[in-house]
Amino acid sequence: MPPRKTASLNAKTTSPQSSATNPPPSTRSYRLTKLFVLDTNVLMHDPTCLFRFEEHDIFIPMATLEELDDHKKGMSEVSRNARQASRYLDELLSGAGPDIEAGIALSLHGDPNATGYLLLQTQAIATELPSSLPNGKADNQIIAVVKHLQDVEKKRQVILVSKDINMRIKARALGLATEDYFNDKVLEDSDLLYSGTRALPQGFWESHGKHMESWQQAGQTYYRFHGPICASLIINEIVFLDNEKPFQAKVCEVNGKTAVVQLLKDYTHLRNNVWGINARNREQNFAFNLLMNPDIDFVTLLGQAGTGKTLLTLAAGLHQTLELKLYNEIIVTRVTVPVGEDIGFLPGTEEEKMNPWMGALEDNLEVLNKTDESAGDWGRAATSDLIRSRIKVKSLNFMRGRTFLKKFVVIDEAQNLTPKQMKTLITRAGPGTKIICLGNIAQIDTPYLTEGSSGITYVVDRMKGWAHGGHITLQRGERSRLADYATETL
Repeated sequence: MPPRKTASLNAKTTSPQSSATNPPPSTRSYRLTKLFVLDTNVLMHDPTCLFRFEEHDIFIPMATLEELDDHKKGMSEVSRNARQASRYLDELLSGAGPDIEAGIALSLHGDPNATGYLLLQTQAIATELPSSLPNGKADNQIIAVVKHLQDVEKKRQVILVSKDINMRIKARALGLATEDYFNDKVLEDSDLLYSGTRALPQGFWESHGKHMESWQQAGQTYYRFHGPICASLIINEIVFLDNEKPFQAKVCEVNGKTAVVQLLKDYTHLRNNVWGINARNREQNFAFNLLMNPDIDFVTLLGQAGTGKTLLTLAAGLHQTLELKLYNEIIVTRVTVPVGEDIGFLPGTEEEKMNPWMGALEDNLEVLNKTDESAGDWGRAATSDLIRSRIKVKSLNFMRGRTFLKKFVVIDEAQNLTPKQMKTLITRAGPGTKIICLGNIAQIDTPYLTEGSSGITYVVDRMKGWAHGGHITLQRGERSRLADYATETL
C-alpha cells in the first residue's frame, strides 16, 4: 500500500492538473483547492512534504522560516532535514519570477504530482489573539497567520498542518482547521501490516488439489497447485494448514492461478536444532526457515517482548558463521534511544560505549553458551571467547559510507528508525551479506514516529514479495509464564 500523497485524512483531491494549465493562486478558482499552512516540525520531519499536497497550495509563514534557521546547525536527523527543506525552498525561489506574492509553482521542482503553488509570507500580519497566547512565541505567530488567512481566503479552506499536538489543540480552540501530517504513514492501521503468514482455508486440498504436482530437488520437496487462492499469494509468504496432517510451506512462485510452494524444515524437532535451540511454536519455526535460508538476504522479525526474535537470530547467525562458514562475522547494532533519563556521555571505545545498550545481546549469548551441556566449564569458556571474537557491536552513527562483505548484520530495536535511516543501513549490504531487522512496533520511543510511519513498518510493506526477502510476525511469548501473563494483563 503506497503512502498517501496528501497530508489530510479528509482532503479529497481532484485529478491533478498539468502545471502548464494551472494558473497562479491570484487568478484561479479556489473552489477545488485548499491552502495548507505548514508548521516547522512538518518540514523538519519530512522535507519532501513541500511536494506531497498534489493540486493544493501551501503557505510558509515567516516564523516557520525563522525556526528552520534556528535548527539548521548540527549533525542530527532534524538538522539535516531542516537544511534540506531550506535547499528545496531556495531551489523553488531561484526558479521563480519577480512576483513572489502571486505564488511559486511547485512543479518547478520537477515532481509531476505537485501541481499547486507555494506562497510565502511577504508582509507583517497583525491578528488579534486571546491574551493568554503571547505573541512572542513562534507557534502563536503561526496560529495568527492561519487565523488571518482564514479571514482573507473566504472561498477555500485554510488548514494548519502540524506534528505538535498542543499546537493543534490551541488552533482548534480558536476555531481553526488543523490536522496532523499523514503522508509519511505507510499504513493507517498497524493491524493491516503484512504478517508474512497465511492460514489456508479448510477444504484447501479439495479445491486446489486437482492436477497437483510434487517433486524433489536438492533435498527439498515442492508442490505445484492450481486454484483461486494462488493469485493472492506473495513470494516467500509462509502458508500453513492446521489439521490432522499439518502442512507448512513457503511460496516460491506465483503465476496467475498457479503457485509453487516448498515444504518447510521442521526446526521444532530436536535433531534440527540450531546452535542448541529448537523452535517452540509455529511462528518460530517459520522464522528459522527464513533465517537459515542462504538465498534470503533480508529478514524482518516483529513481535512482542519475549517472542524470541533476538535468540533465534543469534542462534542462526552463530550456526551459519562458525559452523557453515557462510559469513565472516556477526555485526549487531541498535538505536540508542533511552527509555528513561539519559545517563550522559560514556567512556571508552565505540564497542565499550555500546555495551550498556547491548543487554539483550549479553542475555541471549548467556543462553546460547549453555546449550552445550557436555562441553564442561572449560569448553563453554572457550566457546564463549570464540563467539565474542566473531560478534562485533557497532554504532549506527558510523554506518554511512560503509560496505559489509559476507556479514550477518542484526539491526535490533528497528522500530525506532525512520524510513530514511532504514534505507541508509540496508544499502550498506555488499555481496554475501544478510541483514535481519528486529523490532516491536508497540514500543516506539522516538518522537514523531508512530506504528504507521516507523522504518520497520516501511520496509516490511515495501520489501514484501521480493524473492530474496522474508518477514514473520511472532505471536507467542516464550520467555516465561510471568512475562506472558504480564504482557496480557498489564
